[in-house]
Amino acid sequence: MPVKQDATRFDFIIVGAGSAGSVLAERLSANGRHSILILEAGGRDTNPFLHIPAGYVKTLVNPKLLWQFRSAPSQGSGGREIALPQGRVFGGSSSLNGLVYNRGQARDFDTWAQLGNSGWSYDDILPYFRRSEKRVGGDDKFRGRNGGIVVSDPHWTHPICEAFIAGVVSAGVPRSIDYNGADQTGVGYFQRMIDGRFRVSAARGFLYPALKRSNVTIRSGVQVSKIVLDGKRAVGVRYFSEGAPTEETEVRCGREVIVSAGTINSTKLLQLSGIGDPEELGALGISMQHAVRGVGKNFRDHYFVRCSARLQDGVVSLNQMAKGARLVLEIAKWAAGVPSILSLSPSIVHAFWKSSQALDAPDLQFVFTPGSFKPGRVYVLDDFPAATCGFTQQRPESVGYVRLKSKDPLEAPIIQPNYLSAALDRQVCVSAIRLARRFLASKELSKFYRNEEVPGANLNSDEELLDFARSTGNTGYHLIGTCMMGPASDPLAVVDSKLKVHGLHSLRVIDASVMPRMVSANTYASTLMIGEKGSDLVLADAAA
Repeated sequence: MPVKQDATRFDFIIVGAGSAGSVLAERLSANGRHSILILEAGGRDTNPFLHIPAGYVKTLVNPKLLWQFRSAPSQGSGGREIALPQGRVFGGSSSLNGLVYNRGQARDFDTWAQLGNSGWSYDDILPYFRRSEKRVGGDDKFRGRNGGIVVSDPHWTHPICEAFIAGVVSAGVPRSIDYNGADQTGVGYFQRMIDGRFRVSAARGFLYPALKRSNVTIRSGVQVSKIVLDGKRAVGVRYFSEGAPTEETEVRCGREVIVSAGTINSTKLLQLSGIGDPEELGALGISMQHAVRGVGKNFRDHYFVRCSARLQDGVVSLNQMAKGARLVLEIAKWAAGVPSILSLSPSIVHAFWKSSQALDAPDLQFVFTPGSFKPGRVYVLDDFPAATCGFTQQRPESVGYVRLKSKDPLEAPIIQPNYLSAALDRQVCVSAIRLARRFLASKELSKFYRNEEVPGANLNSDEELLDFARSTGNTGYHLIGTCMMGPASDPLAVVDSKLKVHGLHSLRVIDASVMPRMVSANTYASTLMIGEKGSDLVLADAAA
């Protein structure tokens, strides 16, 4: 493929305008001293459904806004491929995700530090969580007031939600005060990235303010195919336009190339550039530039399983509210700025609890909504009144990989999550199904409850419940770990504690792929934190 040289030179090149990339663009450009080029495969977030909170039911199945990745089949997913869509638009997945703001537990980050990542303990990273958010309420010790992401509480409530919460409390789970504060444990309503009627994505909170500055340039609709190295130093990248994949453009930078393309695409780009496992890349005929055997390893995701209950005839759940005349009324409410289902995230109520009383902290995240989806139909509501209690194991032990299928930059890589491959994960999954059943069948919810819909009362043994989970579970959309942070002594480590690729100069990875272990949470809040801390690391080196 012919290569055209771009004469413009920048200080920093950021690959990806997603969650972390948007934060980096804002923070690196703020002092006006550095010129920044952002390269993004997607386009502007002009689709109106990206901004209406409930619009995720439309956008999450829109191939124009998403990378259409799919997992390889595995025993843990019942031999199924699992769709793993990732945002391909300004703001990345933050423009399409489930809007939940969830940081995780302090021990998650203390574990990162204990693995050899100095500066990443909870006390170290708490200021970056606080810096990224604009939260009304909560303890100032834990919550931020001036960040780019508005974090709000839902104004919409429903008697079914209140009954579910009461039932979970009666089972011994305390009512939550602030699960992003001192203690995650408890049940209550999720905090969301919503300001009034609209979603607040990383693009809105960080990227667009950066683009108003003269020292920031963005090129959209382009795919980066290679990191250009001069010896062991990253000096630029090559990319091609979506409409002209037969010609590449090479652009150079004076300081750093920062890869923030997401867990799948950051891995893919390193491997396409000859940075990775020599045996794997050599088998594909890719010229080896720098051996880092951990690239693509340590892949982790949350496996999400749903249980549901059919409610009594005449009960009005979301299944009825989102159709016909009732939906027209909800649209009018939303337009008037009053509580409406259009301002909801897909998960409304949370319960952080333990699969075993022997544990001293939650290892499960339950999510509840007074509605349900048709089997195998993404966000297509059932025709009868129902409620759903889904869950994820917060810190799964199952580990997979991301590996190139070929050296063609247009071909998706092999993605193998190995869901439920670890014995502990299977054990916890069965325990969680039993807990979800108990929560749905509580005395407090009985005035709405008719019968268990899924998995069904006929499934009772551990093996039957595990088979149900394997055949119906789905991704939690929380892909992490493939460019793992760790010391050089760790054979799986790709970047060090300053997020620099081991053995190379002027090349960092700053996104969810650097997480060495899964957080006890949705991963978006932590990705923003990584962008915030990463920007300070970059600026510190630039000032040295």
